[in-house]
Amino acid sequence: MGAGAVRNLVWDALHGTHRSALPDVDVAYFDASAIADEDVRLQTRLAAIQPDLPWEVTNQARVHEWFEEYFGYPAAPLLSLEEAVASWPEYVTCVGLTLKANDNIEVIAPHGLGDLFGIIIRHNPVRATVDTYRQRIEKKRYSERWPMVTVVPA
Repeated sequence: MGAGAVRNLVWDALHGTHRSALPDVDVAYFDASAIADEDVRLQTRLAAIQPDLPWEVTNQARVHEWFEEYFGYPAAPLLSLEEAVASWPEYVTCVGLTLKANDNIEVIAPHGLGDLFGIIIRHNPVRATVDTYRQRIEKKRYSERWPMVTVVPA
């Protein structure tokens, strides 16, 4: 699990509010050998286990195959899950959590956790354009949802 789902849970807790509605729960994995529809199969399995959550499963090894069609500009292939997480649109969303078999949680946070716990939105230029960042700021209405947020202009 990663990105906005983690941000929302942490920011809701820091604001002392009840859980925000999630537009999706991002599940990212990296498997260069996976078939193209593996994401759909995994998403279907998660929906069967927890049908009330809006799962969105993405094999980060294949993002470059559809990125340009979706976002309008190309992206180079990613080499690892860590590199993928590091490329997400805002530094605060560059966080992934993995529940290990021993019930420990592994944290992937290539840019650290400062923005997450500092309640800061800051553009990550690795893949997201300034226009994409600005559109996300407008669409997600961070300041309305979390009054303590600091939005850093791009």
